[in-house]
Amino acid sequence: MKPLFVLAGGFGTRLRPVVSDVPKPLAPVGGEPFLVHLVRHWVSQGVEDFIFLLHYKAHQIENCLSILNKQPGYNEVSFRFIKEEIPLGTGGAINNALQYFCPSNGFLVANADTWLSGGIKDIASMSGPAIAAVRVEHNSRYGALELEGQLVRKFKEKIDLNDSGFVNSGLYHLVPNIFEGFEFGSCFSIENDVFRRLTRDENLTAVKLEVDFIDIGVPEDYARFCGWIENGIML
Repeated sequence: MKPLFVLAGGFGTRLRPVVSDVPKPLAPVGGEPFLVHLVRHWVSQGVEDFIFLLHYKAHQIENCLSILNKQPGYNEVSFRFIKEEIPLGTGGAINNALQYFCPSNGFLVANADTWLSGGIKDIASMSGPAIAAVRVEHNSRYGALELEGQLVRKFKEKIDLNDSGFVNSGLYHLVPNIFEGFEFGSCFSIENDVFRRLTRDENLTAVKLEVDFIDIGVPEDYARFCGWIENGIML
């Protein structure tokens, strides 16, 4: 299985009204941090090598994962960390990590605040740049993907959208050469600066997943995920 880069450096400002003492990935869910649920789920799908891209309250995330790393079944899992001195954005964080870890045959990327009930093996089977797409009933929060078969043609803005359709799930397969032209240490967005360039070049594939999807970045969806855990319906 290819290594998984985990974007976990954000400030989580929209979740602050209900989770203010820990970074968003450590939001408590059923007595454990959200990130612990995520990592266990990723490991169950075959991931063994994690690279966490950190900034805000990085030490709390490191401490949480060091405890998990000592538990039976996880002491052979590799947890590595890169701490950004300043926020670099989603694209800048990945590009910065490639200074230290540069898998030649591609790597996976996932958000530390997003749950997908499956899809790791599907996206890991790709050879070129690919984005996992999921269908939602209301895409106004996420924007929408305009697809032609498996080809991503366009990213539609969130403004004025409120329909069902495929959206970016936050799970990707990437290759290092798509970051050519970006300086290490520069701040930029994977979505706006890299993916849009790939779509212009017709070089971004969509992997359509039929899975449960939730982003805990806002209080109502965080509460919904907590309900999933309490009722045992998230897997």
